[in-house]
Amino acid sequence: MLGSGDLAAFLELTARDPVTNVFAEYRARTTTLDPRWLGGEMWGRFDEKGRLTAACHVGANLVPVECDAAAASAFAARALGRTRTISTIVGPHQAVESFWTVAGAVWSDARELRWRQPHLVIDTAPEVAPSAEVRRSVRGDFDALYPACVAMYEEEIGVSPEIAGGREMYRARVLQLITRGWSFARFDGGRVVFKAEVACVSPSAAQVQGVWVPPDRRGEGLATSGMAAVVEAVRQDIAPTVSLYVNEWNGPARRVYERIGFRETARFSTIMF
Repeated sequence: MLGSGDLAAFLELTARDPVTNVFAEYRARTTTLDPRWLGGEMWGRFDEKGRLTAACHVGANLVPVECDAAAASAFAARALGRTRTISTIVGPHQAVESFWTVAGAVWSDARELRWRQPHLVIDTAPEVAPSAEVRRSVRGDFDALYPACVAMYEEEIGVSPEIAGGREMYRARVLQLITRGWSFARFDGGRVVFKAEVACVSPSAAQVQGVWVPPDRRGEGLATSGMAAVVEAVRQDIAPTVSLYVNEWNGPARRVYERIGFRETARFSTIMF
């Protein structure tokens, strides 16, 4: 298990692909790899010279970092030696696939497997006009914004974030993103008609999540102009590159991101329990 003394080596590892590894780097920088703050563990794999060659974040999310097939398989074997507490496995497709080849026979209760999700990146100005009505959310928006966040989560994940006593934790997370200036929304008559959040940030990149427009307002261009505004604001104030990953089957969303100027750089996979 890695600790604070491994932080420099870990950041060298994530720097191999800082945009793809933004989640792991964000977690490392905000916790210094101290398990007390990490809410889990960061496992490392070393070569014969003692150099860190791969890692695996093990918390609510299990995320392989710079893993080849051998490293992912080794981490899977280690994971099977303990009680499964993770709710999601997510990361580059090949690493997740190698992990699942070992773990899948035992962790057979996966609720959904989403293979080959396009990982998209933009590091230039958006190619469409941003909406002037999209702004950072403020605390006073919470009562209108929170139901939209729940609706997005239920639509995307397939379960409510409020089940099993999760309501207070999810409310705290939404408020945390607002407080950090990482929540963006457009309102129409007090109703949220577009929203998106920044999930994690490093000096190199910011990863966006939770992009949502209510079903009855889709097809009006709200997502396109809204995401263009988010890209513009994030690149100006938060990080130079914006990334996200999207379900392969979500054609409308993929077309939105393509119009804005996102380009595909990798494929991710997500396994949900």
